[in-house]
Amino acid sequence: MADELEAFVADWNKPVVEEFRANGGKVGGPFEGGTLALLTTAGAKSGLPRTSPVGYLEIDGKGVVIASAGGGPKNPAWYHNLSANPLLTVEVGTEKYQARATVLEGEERESVFAKACELSPGYADYQKNTDRVLPVVVLEPEYYEDGRRARGLGQELTEIHDWLRGELAGLRRQVADFAAGKADAVTPADVPVLQQLRDNCLSFCKALEVHHGGEDQGAFPVLESTFPGLAPTLAKLREEHKVVSRLRTEIAELVTELEPGDPQGVQARLETLVEELERHFAYEEAAVVTALDALAFAPASRG
Repeated sequence: MADELEAFVADWNKPVVEEFRANGGKVGGPFEGGTLALLTTAGAKSGLPRTSPVGYLEIDGKGVVIASAGGGPKNPAWYHNLSANPLLTVEVGTEKYQARATVLEGEERESVFAKACELSPGYADYQKNTDRVLPVVVLEPEYYEDGRRARGLGQELTEIHDWLRGELAGLRRQVADFAAGKADAVTPADVPVLQQLRDNCLSFCKALEVHHGGEDQGAFPVLESTFPGLAPTLAKLREEHKVVSRLRTEIAELVTELEPGDPQGVQARLETLVEELERHFAYEEAAVVTALDALAFAPASRG
């Protein structure tokens, strides 16, 4: 029953989310004239991304959302997710950022809720229609010492992937140029072409090895513990790491045999690695970025 309700809510939210993102945060119909935010939380057990449109208010300079559920008897799913893991992604207008959710209590909650009712009287009606006390949630970004907004570990993962993509694209160009006999396009004349190419390949392969080792030994066990529902996904990612490891080992060995014309087929093997990695990166980003964002903010030293 709970799964059916979640699926129904997701289907109802989908066109609202699409309209919000297509129109710079503006939505028509019953939401016209109001300010909405999109809250992307990690499912409390699944770790999967859940995006919910909610009414958004600014009170005392802070973003505030009310877990009203239209005055229904139960708190909305997004509130349940934030109760388990209070880090989330917020979209307001065209702005998108990671934030920490804080549920207000006592007098502070009463004061902010009263201000919310002044700005949007419907919340007072919702409160009258239910026995539960409507949770009042403040959404606040965190900042590094240099003033930058902190970003989640999931955002850091996508940045690492983008860096690896860039390095791999450069390596592909070098291998293609060398195989075509364009040595001068690969490296300055005073540097042995093959040695430079081999060093670049080994450097990329080592960076990839370190990245996947860090995931297998560090991030994945924490994700598994926090979000048990992610276990099958993480098992698949670990198997993909083994495939990628075999490919990069092959390429590191074969690049030493690379000759103009590429009779050993190094370029084709490299393209196989490119395809495998892109599939892996895309799948991993879709599967775990939100869950990683919910775990912690990325350290500033790696920002």
